[in-house]
Amino acid sequence: MVDLQPVLSNEFVTLTPLEESDYQALYNAASDPDIWIQHPNPERYREEVFQTFFRHAVESGGAFAISDNANGVIIGSSRFYELNEESDSVFIGYTFFRRAYWGGRYNYSTKLLMLDYIFQYVGKVFFHIGKVNLRSRFSIERLGANFVREIEVEYAGEAIRPNFEYCIEKEQWSLIRANILHRIKG
Repeated sequence: MVDLQPVLSNEFVTLTPLEESDYQALYNAASDPDIWIQHPNPERYREEVFQTFFRHAVESGGAFAISDNANGVIIGSSRFYELNEESDSVFIGYTFFRRAYWGGRYNYSTKLLMLDYIFQYVGKVFFHIGKVNLRSRFSIERLGANFVREIEVEYAGEAIRPNFEYCIEKEQWSLIRANILHRIKG
């Protein structure tokens, strides 16, 4: 059985299983409306909307609080979801960061940790990215993920939204991993 909530850490970030006690710190990170402009639900900065997002994250059994190792502050969240043993796959998504942490290093460090870990157990990792989330689409494409399809996705407790689905396969991982390391150091 794959543990979808291990503690993962590198030089820049630590990912810990998301817990109820993380609510206020994570909401502090999420309460900036500009974070959500391109996300599937641009209203997640509103506390009543964020509560649904947070509850689903905790209940998912695959969500993380992402902390900056330099100061211990929770700077965002991401999660594993929809582990499928038959298709040898899992999704990574629901990722967001405080705006002060945009620009690559923290996102790439998080993806590196999650992908290094999960490729021990699966052969494919998929990503759902909101169709209008150009920033995240550009980032995942720049890493080398392959576009799979456009798909309607229902986010827990939220409306169905158009998304683009991307995939990274285990066979591609060493090349994509080198690309990520270059971007973290760059």
